[in-house]
Amino acid sequence: MPPVTANSPGATDPGRIRNFCIIAHIDHGKSTLADRMLQLTGVVDARQMRAQYLDRMDIERERGITIKSQAVRMPWAVREGDQAGDQAVLNMIDTPGHVDFTYEVSRSLAACEGAVLLVDAAQGIEAQTLANLYLALENDLHVIPVLNKIDLPAAQPEKYAEELAHLIGCQPEDCLRVSGKTGEGVPHLLDEIVRQFQPPTGDASAPARAMIFDSVYDVYRGVVTYVRVIDGRIEARDRIKMMSTGAVHELLELGVISPEMEKARALGVGEVGYLITGVKDVRQSRVGDTVTINIRPASEALGGYKDPKPMVYSGLYPIDGSDYPGLRDALDKLKLNDAALGYEPETSAALGFGFRCGFLGLLHLEIIQERLEREFGLDLISTAPNVVYRVIMEDGSEHTVTNPSEYPTGKVGEVWEPVVRATVLTPNDYVGAVMELCQGRRGNLLGMDYLSADRVELRYTLPLAEIIYDFFDQLKSRTKGYASLDYEPSGEQKADLVKVDILLHGEAVDAFSAIVHKDKAYNYGVTIAAKLRNLIPRQQFEVPIQAAIGNRVIARETIRAIRKDVLAKCYGGDITRKRKLLEKQKEGKKRMKMVGRVEVPQEAFIAALSTSDGAENKGGKK
Repeated sequence: MPPVTANSPGATDPGRIRNFCIIAHIDHGKSTLADRMLQLTGVVDARQMRAQYLDRMDIERERGITIKSQAVRMPWAVREGDQAGDQAVLNMIDTPGHVDFTYEVSRSLAACEGAVLLVDAAQGIEAQTLANLYLALENDLHVIPVLNKIDLPAAQPEKYAEELAHLIGCQPEDCLRVSGKTGEGVPHLLDEIVRQFQPPTGDASAPARAMIFDSVYDVYRGVVTYVRVIDGRIEARDRIKMMSTGAVHELLELGVISPEMEKARALGVGEVGYLITGVKDVRQSRVGDTVTINIRPASEALGGYKDPKPMVYSGLYPIDGSDYPGLRDALDKLKLNDAALGYEPETSAALGFGFRCGFLGLLHLEIIQERLEREFGLDLISTAPNVVYRVIMEDGSEHTVTNPSEYPTGKVGEVWEPVVRATVLTPNDYVGAVMELCQGRRGNLLGMDYLSADRVELRYTLPLAEIIYDFFDQLKSRTKGYASLDYEPSGEQKADLVKVDILLHGEAVDAFSAIVHKDKAYNYGVTIAAKLRNLIPRQQFEVPIQAAIGNRVIARETIRAIRKDVLAKCYGGDITRKRKLLEKQKEGKKRMKMVGRVEVPQEAFIAALSTSDGAENKGGKK
């Protein structure tokens, strides 16, 4: 076979292509293993090589986590077995491991025929390992189990090979052993990928159909679309058509990612590559859309992806109101790169114009906010995150509430809140601590299984609102960092929830309102009132801060008035003169109290609404 390069004439023979992704729990060494593969296949030379090569964003490199899936094409000459000497083309996708980026993983799996399931030989199977494995099996992918980090002194490959074999239904010796750090076992893994994974199937003579699995905005070149070709063939300078919108564009460039962009003449069945049309309108390229050729279009679009449902809502507001149009453009461009982000405009009496955004979790929220600030130079406030409630009034009318300010007034009949099915993996020494935490968050135990003699899987139904703040922090601290968490939506349940309003000088401030469980309302009211008393500067008049449910005040703090010493110039003399001055001051204060408004400084909003207090877990490793 002739050697394969990105610029080979025409498209590559599908029989030589293997499309696969690497899936694992966070911090089990996906990106490090990908680095060794890039070096072994020679697509990155030693001078350019750096750790986490495929993690392009600064945030990813700083935190040591993968946020975006990255596709790369690598040539590989098989070294062992009956296929020795065969030239293969490997299209690899390195996926994130965090529960908040499961949508990235699900899209990557839909573009592959196989998955490499990576498990840390020193830590064993964790919650997200199970979640990603089930995702791969749902997509009918062949799974190769691999134990990574076998070079560590604490590694126990035999023990965890048995656990993994029991889970997948194979023999312990079928679990490959590699070290992403030293490269040991990686050539054998690449040979097994070629041997075990099926080549892509598709009709080369049919009209072209390619699935958009990702896209990105380039300031100079416009929208860059990443596709996996299912049927037919796409050639340079073809006029392509987006099947969902019917938009037709001329193709300026197509090629493959190896791992930098390299032009090619055509993309054929099973190939993964990029398309550039020069279009600057970000709405023209939707993830999950089907691309076809305009002169010979396909009659039926591909299945696409299931739209992700936001789990957490939060408001994003620019600190400087004039940045609002810039924030809108930035969100448009970011949505192109992160299909799980949803947003719509909203206004707040306290914060001005902004957007109500939907996220898949708290880490997702924090990463989006950080990317907006870094990549687009914006200064933002995010309001306290909350979930979607369904409120049914006594008259039968129904309201969907994504923001406490939308909570209806009047007689409420029922309130329904979203619940999740949570899976916690923990050493059996900490089962009691985990159960106590989950029951304190209104959880119901669904089941409990021993994966091995010392590892337990606990399954709970928990209200989503209870786990979006500091649940993961608490879980880690109670289990000394050993527990791992995964969760998925599981419908809704009726709950005893109330809206707590914060009143300043008798006026409700919508930005501080919250929907909480009745048992925790008092605690929330006392906490916010105490926080605001320290943050809001003293006024010329006394300011009461009240927390109220409806018309009933449940907590109160008072900001004392600034007093000017009007008696300073009164030395000696009759007491009536002093009393007269004090009465005059009291009248002025009363008049000021009637017309005065409490000015809440921006810093107070940022500090009181900041999601950072209980959310160190957002960058944590699940």
